[in-house]
Amino acid sequence: MYPRLVINLEKIRQNVRAMRALTSKAGLEMGIVTKSFTADRKIVETVVDEGVDFLADARIANIKSYADLPVKKLLLRIVQDCEIEEVIKYADISLNSEIETIRKMDKEAQKQGKTHKVVLMVDLGDLREGIFYENEEEILKVAEEINSLKNIDLHGVGVNLTCYGAIIPKNDNLSRLVKIAEKIEAKLGFKLPMISGGNSSSIYLIDRGELPKGITSLRIGEAFILGNETAYGNRVEGTANDAVLLEGQLVEIKNKPTYPIGEIGVDAFGQVPHYDDEGIAKRGILGFGRQDMVLDGLMPVDEKIKVLGASSDHTIVNLTHSDKDYKLGDTVKFRLSYGALLAAFTSKYVDRVYE
Repeated sequence: MYPRLVINLEKIRQNVRAMRALTSKAGLEMGIVTKSFTADRKIVETVVDEGVDFLADARIANIKSYADLPVKKLLLRIVQDCEIEEVIKYADISLNSEIETIRKMDKEAQKQGKTHKVVLMVDLGDLREGIFYENEEEILKVAEEINSLKNIDLHGVGVNLTCYGAIIPKNDNLSRLVKIAEKIEAKLGFKLPMISGGNSSSIYLIDRGELPKGITSLRIGEAFILGNETAYGNRVEGTANDAVLLEGQLVEIKNKPTYPIGEIGVDAFGQVPHYDDEGIAKRGILGFGRQDMVLDGLMPVDEKIKVLGASSDHTIVNLTHSDKDYKLGDTVKFRLSYGALLAAFTSKYVDRVYE
């Protein structure tokens, strides 16, 4: 059925190997983030077969779905009170910033007879989660209390960059994290196992030789699944950028004007659209729309096709300049941005096939 995601598992393997080669060069622990593909079981099993240090996800439901696999599991999203019981049950490690929550996790871990590892998040300026880096006294105090808890281990410190404030990881800001880690280690008298230097936006620093010594781990999502580092959007050497494609089926092909006829008001989503008058064009309609997925970020594999717009159920493309003579029932393939990928995997209206 269409629309559908076409998932090439061999290219997934290729991308895991490329990321492993890159992170190994820097002596880093590599975690693969499973949220962009909603922990699709076939992809997760392929990743684990290739060998990763841990799997990570923002949703405990996804982690729960691969609880049986023999690999460490890390919860990315700050722990909610309502999910503490399941976090302790299914995740080995979690990212945290609130000592009150960590105290509750300690009590739950005692109930379950477990020891849970916590990575204390530090905000280096992206202004999402973490204790602000300038508040070193608070960071040290929280780290000391975590270390005193019976069923919680202080596993390390971490940072998130680019996801909210779009702040790019640099040697100078990541070096602040390393220095904070060193102060915690000096105060507590042991080496922190994990100094997590962020996500796919930190990868470019490896090739430049600018990743600070002391960073031990990265959490890799987009760079692995789409082949792009996320600081500047460049391809990661050795990766495929078409491991996952979206296919839609043409339900109408007709020659029509490119500029609507009549008074233009607002569209179905309350927006006043803009149209360029390019005369008569060969226009195709695909059988998916905005209810099925996020359409910003669809990039036709046939680069001579142009996406014109969409309603809730249909997506309209200009086929005029394509070298292929598209017929009714043919499919159009798209590469996906991260946001489009995430939405397509999350949608119940998008099928999946594997190659």
